Amino acid sequence: MNASEARPAIAAQTATGVPGVPVAPGKGGMRRLMPMLALANTAMYMVYMGTGAVLLPVQIELVDPANKVADFGLIAGIAAVFATLFNPLTGLLSDRSGRRNPWILGGGLAALGALALLGAAGTLLLVAIGWCLVQATMNVYQAALTAVVPDRVPVERRGLASAMVGIGTPIGVALGIYVATLFVPGDVPLGYLVLGAVIAGAALVFTVVVREQGAPAREPLPLLRQLAAFGDTFKSADFRWVFTGRFLMMLGFFSVSLFQLYILQDHIALPEGLSPTEAVAFIAPIDAGVTLLATVLGGLLSDRLGRRKPLVAISCALCGIAMLVPVIKPDWTGMLIFTVLAGLAFGSYMAVDTALVTLVLPSATDAARDLGVLNMANAGPQIIAPFLAALLVGAVGYDGLYVVAALITLLGAASVIPIRTVR
Repeated sequence: MNASEARPAIAAQTATGVPGVPVAPGKGGMRRLMPMLALANTAMYMVYMGTGAVLLPVQIELVDPANKVADFGLIAGIAAVFATLFNPLTGLLSDRSGRRNPWILGGGLAALGALALLGAAGTLLLVAIGWCLVQATMNVYQAALTAVVPDRVPVERRGLASAMVGIGTPIGVALGIYVATLFVPGDVPLGYLVLGAVIAGAALVFTVVVREQGAPAREPLPLLRQLAAFGDTFKSADFRWVFTGRFLMMLGFFSVSLFQLYILQDHIALPEGLSPTEAVAFIAPIDAGVTLLATVLGGLLSDRLGRRKPLVAISCALCGIAMLVPVIKPDWTGMLIFTVLAGLAFGSYMAVDTALVTLVLPSATDAARDLGVLNMANAGPQIIAPFLAALLVGAVGYDGLYVVAALITLLGAASVIPIRTVR
C-alpha cells in the first residue's frame, strides 16, 4: 500500500500467518504480484549479465587489453564484496522498517546513477569504484525483492512464485546480453545508461503495481545485537546445508559464466566470420529458451510432487556434467551442447532451490535478513570465482577451469542430502 492511501489498519501477516511482515492481500494482489516478480527479476538479470558479461569485460579490455583476465578477476572480486555486505544489511533494515517497496525503488533509482558513473570511467581504478557502486545499489534492490516471496506467497504456491522469479533469469540474461552487444565496442557508456533506465523503470512499475500493507516498524536494536542476529541464522542445520549447496553451485557456475566472453575469444574454435561478441549474442536466446522451459517445469513439478531435494540434486549434477562438454569438444558445437545442458540444469535449479530456501528460513519475521544471509551464497562465490578462475586459467588453462567447476557443482548436488525438514 502507498503511504498516501488511507485504509483500515489490519495486522500484517506472512503467508504462514506469522505477524510482523507485509503481505499482498487477496487473489487480486497475487494476480498482480506474480507477473511483477517476473518483470522485476528480468530487469535485475538484464543489468547483472548485460553489464557483468559484456559491457564490463569489454570496458576493461579497452582500458588494459594485455591484462584483461587478471584485471577483470580483481575488479569483479572486489565489487562482489560490496554485494555480500549490502545484501544482508539491506535485508535486515527492510525487515526493521516493515516495508520492501521503498528499498526496491531506492535501489533501482540509485543503480541508474551508479551505472551512469561506471560508463564514464576511463581508468581501471574508476571502473572498479563504479562497479562496486553498481553492486551495492543492485543488492539493495535485490535484497528487498527476494523477501517478497516468503512475505506474501502461501507455501503451496511457492513453486509457482519461484518459477516466476526464475523466469526472470533466462529472459533477463538473454535480453541483457543482446542489448549490451548493441553498444559494443563504441557506445559502452550509452549501454550502461540504457540498462540503468531498465532497472529504474522496473523498480518504479513494481512499487506502483504491487502495493504493500507495511508492518509496524520494529524497535531499533543495538548494532551488536543486529550483527549477532546474522550468526543466529546459521544455527539452523538445514539452513546451513542449503547455504552450502547454493554457495557451491554458484561458485562452479560463476567461475565459468563470468569469463564467457574471454573463453570464446581465447579457447573455443569459432566458425569463420563469427566474432566472440556475436557468439555471445547468438548463445543468449538459446540459453534463455532452455532455461525458461526448465524453470517453469521445475517449479511446477516440484509443487506437484511435493519434493524439492531430488530435483535440486539432479540439477546440480547435470550442471557438473555440462561443464565437461567444452573440455571434450572445445569448439562451437561443444559450446552449443554445453549451453543447452547448462540451461536445463540452471533453470531447474533456480526454480526449485528458491522454493526450498523459503521452506528452511529460521525466522518468518526476519525473512529478508535470513534471505540476505543466504544471498551471501550468491555474492560470495562472485568474490572467489574471478580469483579462482584467473588462477586456474593461468596455471592449467580453460580446460582445468571447466573440470574444477564441474567438481564444485557436483559437491553442491551432494549437499542437499543431509537436509531433514524438506523432502
